[in-house]
Amino acid sequence: MDEARIRQLSSRTVYRNPWLELREDDVEFPDGSTGLYSVVDKRDFVVVLAHERREGVAGIWMVQQFRYPIGRREWEFPQGGWPADRDGPPAELAAAELREETGLRADELRHLGRLFACYGFCSQSYDVFLATGLTTGPTQRESTESDMVHEWRSLDDIRSMVRTGELADAHSIAALALLDLDPVR
Repeated sequence: MDEARIRQLSSRTVYRNPWLELREDDVEFPDGSTGLYSVVDKRDFVVVLAHERREGVAGIWMVQQFRYPIGRREWEFPQGGWPADRDGPPAELAAAELREETGLRADELRHLGRLFACYGFCSQSYDVFLATGLTTGPTQRESTESDMVHEWRSLDDIRSMVRTGELADAHSIAALALLDLDPVR
C-alpha cells in the first residue's frame, strides 16, 4: 500500500529561542485540500535508567525536581539534552546527564531504544539507555536543577508509583516499558 503523505508547500519560523523553534507550515493533504501545521522543533534528548541491585532487589535511581510548566515537583528518570552550544553522540549525553543529575558513573551504557516525544506536533525524539556498573561521585547540576534530589527505588516501588500517578512523566514510563521488554536484563 502506498503511504499517503502530507506535502509541505511553505514554511516560516514563528518563534525561536535557544531551546526550541516554532514553525508554521502550509501543507497539502493527500486528498488535495490544504491546511496549516504548527510544528515545534526541539533538540533530541536522552533518558537514563541507572539500574542497581540492593540486597538482591533490582531498582533504578530516580530524580525529583520542580517542573515549572505544571507547577509541582515530579519524579522521573535522569534525562536531558545538550546545551545549545554543544553536541555529541547520545551515549555521551547519557553519561553526562547521569553524572550531572545523580553523581553516578556507569561502567556500561546500553541503548534500549529510540522514541518520539510528541510526534503529533513536535519533531523531538529521545534515546533510552540502561546504565549499569554504577559508582558514586559528586553531582554537577545546572542552576535550574538546584532543587533536584535523587534516590534509588525498587522496580516494584516504581511500578506502584506509575499505578498511583506518583510517576507521571511519559518519557520515564515509556523508558520503563523498554526495560521490561529487554531480553538481556
